[in-house]
Amino acid sequence: MAISPTHTRVHETGAETGPPREKLVVVGNGMASLRFLERLTEGSPGRYDVTCIGAEPTAAYNRVLLSSLLGGEVDEAACAFRNLDWYAAHGIRLITGAPVTQVDRESGLVIVGETHVLPFDKLVLAVGSLPIRLPKPGMDLPGVITFRDLADVAAIRKAAVQHARAIVIGGGLLGLEAAVGLARLGVDTTLLHVMDRLMERQLDHHAAGLVKRAMEARGVRVMLNADTDRIEGDGRVERLVLADGTVLPADLVVMSVGVRPSVALAQAAGLTIGRGITVDDRMTTSDPRIFALGECAEHRGQIYGLVEPAYEHAETLARHLAGHPAEYRGTALSTSLKVSGLPVFSAGIVDTPDDAEAIVLSDPGAGLYRKLLVREGRLIGAVFVGDIAEQGACKGLIRSGDPIESVDDLMFGRAAPEPLAA
Repeated sequence: MAISPTHTRVHETGAETGPPREKLVVVGNGMASLRFLERLTEGSPGRYDVTCIGAEPTAAYNRVLLSSLLGGEVDEAACAFRNLDWYAAHGIRLITGAPVTQVDRESGLVIVGETHVLPFDKLVLAVGSLPIRLPKPGMDLPGVITFRDLADVAAIRKAAVQHARAIVIGGGLLGLEAAVGLARLGVDTTLLHVMDRLMERQLDHHAAGLVKRAMEARGVRVMLNADTDRIEGDGRVERLVLADGTVLPADLVVMSVGVRPSVALAQAAGLTIGRGITVDDRMTTSDPRIFALGECAEHRGQIYGLVEPAYEHAETLARHLAGHPAEYRGTALSTSLKVSGLPVFSAGIVDTPDDAEAIVLSDPGAGLYRKLLVREGRLIGAVFVGDIAEQGACKGLIRSGDPIESVDDLMFGRAAPEPLAA
């Protein structure tokens, strides 16, 4: 089947002038891909003949705002990053609504759809990840929707009719965002999480409890230790059954239980695959002409599903392809966000190890919590809820491993300097 001209758009640049340039094809037009293109055009303008191919019908947009879009706080225009004029002005040929179906390494070709062929000298795979669906009965019923892109938001909003009963499965960041978005629409919303606390990878029990309270204050019912057994219904979703036999009526189930790197394209091309597409410190795959970045890339055995590491991948690869020294050594993970309006920050170790000291400030009435984890005078972890003003200093100390100069400055903030005498 050929590419449908109804959905595929080729946004051409101006006429080619000057000597032939290396053909660089970028597969994927998400946040990491766009950051790479921005940095490449800054550092090496005009060096490559660039074509970027995106499977979605729109150019790159801000996925962080999907919950705000779902809840009606912003519109699609507010989610957009760069308009088509920016791509054209920087000499980037953008193809939207076009899945890449094959990479022919031997011939140096990318196949778009089944008939469109693009030659490449260098290829960047920024194909992201795919949402996971639980391998449980009923997950293919109409009304079970993932929460990952603009199409998912549109489908959820359509399904979330007035007085609908929605269940969100997954107590990670995306699950919380989906639940809050649905509650803002006035939908009766229940959040299920199989673990004993929300966001267990980023928060300790106390911080997670504050987030749970904030979610409930927004009208989201939260059920922990809730293991989904199956979804039932006659032709569409009618109820969800937990492993303990509890039956929850539902008209809509939003699946947000994680993602897995998109590796099928690279695997079919014969590239080395682990859990993701294996890359070295310059984001190079097992083929020296092909690179990978973002959520699809596996670096030193690590896969990152966050924006910050993806941006660091993009910066590293842009410098490398511009001919500058570049090396990616990994990212010290941190999380900084607002959960249901509540500022949350965590970095490094979350739960207190036996060989570390926990320094805690807690004011439950004010929704304020700060915990510093210190080992041999060095900060190894931090969890803040309610006031995250010192997140930058904490992140820097955890990454550098430098000794802490003042615990009070981290816990209470650095005092403002005294004004100079007249």
